[in-house]
Amino acid sequence: MATDVFAAIADPTRRAVLDLLTRGPRNAGGIAAEFPRLTQPGVSRHLRVLRKAKLVEVAVRAQQRIYTLNPEGLADLYEWVAKYQAMWPDTLDSLARYLDARAVGEKAKRKKR
Repeated sequence: MATDVFAAIADPTRRAVLDLLTRGPRNAGGIAAEFPRLTQPGVSRHLRVLRKAKLVEVAVRAQQRIYTLNPEGLADLYEWVAKYQAMWPDTLDSLARYLDARAVGEKAKRKKR
């Protein structure tokens, strides 16, 4: 569900976990070690939300749970951003024109002084 993805990434800690997993799989303890201000149960709750949103996958190896990023889980987010991405070049071009015009105006003011 797209709603789950957006709710999951709304939290900065969960975004940080996703960023961490872009560097490779980690076990739960390795993830928790990166967040010393959080308790192990707190980290587990964040991981549960990410799993439910299908943003991470978990594999059980002996006593460990190994978490990996699931890029396919970001598909809803990608589709949503793609709708707006088409507008960015026009907006950036408009900003560039505005800044250029402002710079020309500032230059003209300095010459009058």
